[in-house]
Amino acid sequence: MFEGIFQPMHLLVILVVALLVFGPKKLPELGKGLGEAISGFKKAIHDGESNANASAETTANKNLTQKTDS
Repeated sequence: MFEGIFQPMHLLVILVVALLVFGPKKLPELGKGLGEAISGFKKAIHDGESNANASAETTANKNLTQKTDS
C-alpha cells in the first residue's frame, strides 16, 4: 500500500530533519506560508480559468453577432 518515498517511516524522518533544521518556532510559520502560497496559486488558476471562459464566450458572441449581421 505505502510504496516509494511516501512510506510512514520516510515521512517521519523528513519531519525530524525539518524540525532540526528550522526549529520548533520557525516550522509553523513555514507551514503557514506554504499553505498561503498554495491557496494563492489555486486562486490564480481558478481566476485564470474564469477569465479564459469569459473571453471565449465574448468571442463566440462577437462571431455570432457578425454572422447574424451579414
